[in-house]
Amino acid sequence: GPIFNNIVLADEINRASPKTQSALLEVMEESRVTVDGVTYSAGRPFMVMATQNPIEQAGTYRLPEAQLDRFLIKTSIGYPDHASTVRLLGGSNLKDRSKELSAVITTQAVADMADLAATAHIDTAVLEYISRLCEETRNAPETRLGVSVRGALAMVRAAKVWAASQGRNFVLPDDIKELASVVWTHRFVMDPEAEFSGATAEAVLTRILADVAAPQQRTNA
Repeated sequence: GPIFNNIVLADEINRASPKTQSALLEVMEESRVTVDGVTYSAGRPFMVMATQNPIEQAGTYRLPEAQLDRFLIKTSIGYPDHASTVRLLGGSNLKDRSKELSAVITTQAVADMADLAATAHIDTAVLEYISRLCEETRNAPETRLGVSVRGALAMVRAAKVWAASQGRNFVLPDDIKELASVVWTHRFVMDPEAEFSGATAEAVLTRILADVAAPQQRTNA
């Protein structure tokens, strides 16, 4: 079905039923699907992207923690600025623009770039820093669940890709700080009382980043 594509977009994923959401767990984690005891590879590269509506809207479901933990990053694009909105409103009908699109890169090139990014060096001191930060998110009084081991591994992956995108073959502690919000905050499960009092995952993480000393920066690998 549609899951066997290089990029799968789950639009408004939190309008899907919990059963449908849970069906994505295996393929998001292992890039494969098992049907009637037969396992099929989703191919490479493979990624799932999703959009979601605010959870207070009618007809939406809160994503299960196990599924949230499988998304590498979460970000909000917000509304376009004034100039962008004007250009959009004055543009042509975008309905059939997909017919004009052509490939800008091959799947093999994407896989090769991923392999190259994975070779970026990450010092033991930076790994210990990631581990300490994760431990603090779990121990924070405002959280019921902090960053899992899967979330720590996600940070390692994201930091290597970020470093490669900056032209480096090694990860800096500042890379962790740069990525912490988008890689980790969606994994928090906040204590309801703390949340009612105004606590947010972003605020908790900001405090932890300020409290936990980062290792000394390296300038080369």
